[in-house]
Amino acid sequence: MLNSELQQNYGSFFQPELLKEINEIAIQKEVKAGEELIKYNDYIRSMPLILKGSIKILREDENGDELLLYFLEKGDTCAMTLACCLGDKKSEIKAIAEIDSTLLMIPIQKMEEWSSKYKSWRNFVFDSYHHRLMEVLQSIDNIAFSKLDSRLIKYLEHKKEVFNSNYIEITHQDIARDLNSSRVVISRLLKKLENQKKIELYRNAIKLIAV
Repeated sequence: MLNSELQQNYGSFFQPELLKEINEIAIQKEVKAGEELIKYNDYIRSMPLILKGSIKILREDENGDELLLYFLEKGDTCAMTLACCLGDKKSEIKAIAEIDSTLLMIPIQKMEEWSSKYKSWRNFVFDSYHHRLMEVLQSIDNIAFSKLDSRLIKYLEHKKEVFNSNYIEITHQDIARDLNSSRVVISRLLKKLENQKKIELYRNAIKLIAV
């Protein structure tokens, strides 16, 4: 029987024969919030299709600082993972579950086979590359041209969508790491937003009011 979440999230992308094959060979994986799916320098032997949840993709610079590249949600896959799989290269990213998530893991051996066998798979891979490239460019633009307070508001808005709640359990240090800033600067900006009645600050949590 075809996985209902597979049909719901990828039925509009893939032809029925491909959906059936994915359903037969993919391994379903449950990951908890905060769990690392991919570490730096890992060899990647399977690629994920996201059925439920949210995964954040990070990249480390030469100083050991991490930069948030993009988020993956249901219906997505990771272009960086695809690149590592095809080139048999070590991972240059880290993937962490934002919330409890469900993935379908596809053996990398199937990627080349499906690219020649299924047009819908080729289109999905190309679209994924393009979409992730646009997100990375947006991240670069945000760092280069957007003020940190604007980036912070966008970040909180995304968290609200991911958790489907105005109440977000997160530390100032976590936000600082994702936005490539310092905890002191983030705390000051959050306090400014609280004074503007846009948020309420709690211990390791933030309540969004007008964000």
